[in-house]
Formats: sequence, structure tokens, C-alpha cells
Amino acid sequence: MCKPSRREPADVTLIAVSKTHPVERIEPLLEAGHRVFGENRVQEAQDKWPALREAYPDVQLHLIGQLQSNKAEEAVELFDVIHSLDRESLLKALANAMDKADKRVPCFVQVNIGDEEQKGGCPIAELPEFLAKVRAADIPIAGLMCLPPADIEPAPFFALLYKLAQDNGVEGLSMGMSGDYETAVQLGATHVRVGTALFGERG
Repeated sequence: MCKPSRREPADVTLIAVSKTHPVERIEPLLEAGHRVFGENRVQEAQDKWPALREAYPDVQLHLIGQLQSNKAEEAVELFDVIHSLDRESLLKALANAMDKADKRVPCFVQVNIGDEEQKGGCPIAELPEFLAKVRAADIPIAGLMCLPPADIEPAPFFALLYKLAQDNGVEGLSMGMSGDYETAVQLGATHVRVGTALFGERG
């Protein structure tokens, strides 16, 4: 699966998307040794993960959902990686929160890869300028993230995100979910966000 993108399987991180799933459904994966999980909402993660992280201190927690600027401080405190940095107001809020906490949290810049009005994400045309602002704010760039349009073949959108990363000197690619992660890995994904394939339907 990794050969077309010339990556090794170890270069691809599987994020177990535990959003909406209770602790008792997460614990079997932790007991099996998995350590990378994704949550959509700050509040839900605050309710579930502090106790789990005490028991499993090597867990890495990713925020994969949209982040409101007023939740930036809580997100910086709780998460190890943020996948949805997409606008200047959030950039400023995260930079201030990281300065206050004296903690730098790597962020994926979300790209509106399908130019969809209803979705978050930095417009493609504005990506170089926005990445420059992220770097100037001393926020570590983990890579680019996208959510392709629903019900359309995702491969062209994954290929475009790969090209945008190459053009902008960015390495990481957060793309692909339960239904299309194999295609995403073939086209260069470094992080795939898989929930249903691991947990079944949402709790």
C-alpha cells in the first residue's frame, strides 16, 4: 500500500478516532498497545482522557475536529497535535495559548481542498501566505490536512494535497478515513484518521 508513495509502513501513523465512543470501548485498544487517538471536541476529550492518560501516560492525543478560537488554551493544554489550523484568528489564539503555556503543539494546516463553502480550511490560493504566518508565529507545522468532498472519488484531492505539501516544503499529510485510507496511503498520507473500521458505528 505504501509503495506508490515511496513510504515505509512505519512512516504512516494510524489515528484511532475515538470521538463519541465511551471509555470502555477505548480501553481494549489501549490494552492491545495502540497509543495514538483522535477526538473531535475539546469538551469530550476533557471528560474522557485525563484518567486514561494517567493509566497510559504514553498516549498521543490528536484534535481532529474544528477548533473554536476561545477553546485554544484548553486545546493546547490537552492535545499533543492539532489537525485543524485554518484561519488567522485561530492562529493568533493558538500562538498566544502556546506562549502562555510555554508549550509548542505541532499543528496540521487544514486546506479546503474541494473549495467547499460549508467546510473549514484555508483556501488553496492563500496557503503559501498562511503557512508563512504560521511559521512566523513559531507554531510547529506538522503538515497539511484535508477532508475531500463527500461522495466523490477522493484520489484527485489527496494527490492535490500531496502536491501542495511538496510545493510548500511541508512533509506531513493528514488525509484518509475508514472508507478511503488505503487510497490516501498510496498517495502519500503520513497520518490516517480511522474510526468506524476500528470501533464500528459511532456510540
